[in-house]
Amino acid sequence: MRLRGRKNIRESLEAQPDLVVLEPRALRGKWREFFGNDRPIHAELGMGKGRFISTMSTNHPEINYIGMDMYDELLRRGSEKARAAWREKGSDRVPNLALVRGNVEYLGEMFAPGELERIYLNFSDPWPKKKHARRRLTHPRMLEKYKAVLNERGEIHFKTDSLTLFEYSLNSFSDCGIQMRNISLHLHREGLREDLVLTEYEEKFVGLGQPIYRLEALIGEQAIADNAARVAAERAAERKPKPRQTASGEQEAND
Repeated sequence: MRLRGRKNIRESLEAQPDLVVLEPRALRGKWREFFGNDRPIHAELGMGKGRFISTMSTNHPEINYIGMDMYDELLRRGSEKARAAWREKGSDRVPNLALVRGNVEYLGEMFAPGELERIYLNFSDPWPKKKHARRRLTHPRMLEKYKAVLNERGEIHFKTDSLTLFEYSLNSFSDCGIQMRNISLHLHREGLREDLVLTEYEEKFVGLGQPIYRLEALIGEQAIADNAARVAAERAAERKPKPRQTASGEQEAND
């Protein structure tokens, strides 16, 4: 039965201290203590109804996840989805997820430098009017906030259905000297990417045939170095001579 009224919602959230964090500033620099381990922490900023972050937590139990939003009702819905997802896995508890009530503007007050390894920005408000550009979650001032809390392997994964916001974001990342990879102008052109978890919005937009735009931004020095090594290895493999086919059908290596 759906709870009604702010008081009931608040009481429901307060009764879930194992999953819901209403005062995240108290955990700044102590998130690994909250989770009880030193695994990487990935955070979705603006989690909506919580489907994405709940599914990610069950798919990757080796990672700790944080879903952040400003509204109690969304935290309530997210908590229901998270517990249902883990019950399907046979667990009565949610071991690697925290649902946080917080405003992205104060990210640095909730996380210490280097405390996060990855940030997800999924279908953020595009704020289409030019005068509202500073409110976009990919505005340069916001990117600086993310840089401050991401570690040496830090990345930002960004998805949107707004071409205007995506074009703006490409320029914003570039202007801030941030390296990007896996840029897609139509993520599901060849069919649903089953290797990626869809949000509620994404499933709706894909069903309507709308393109989804996506990119990955590399923030941490180790993330940049690892990507460079991967690219170099792929280029070396492409340059490697292919063996010749002999008349007998056997393969012969090129000199």
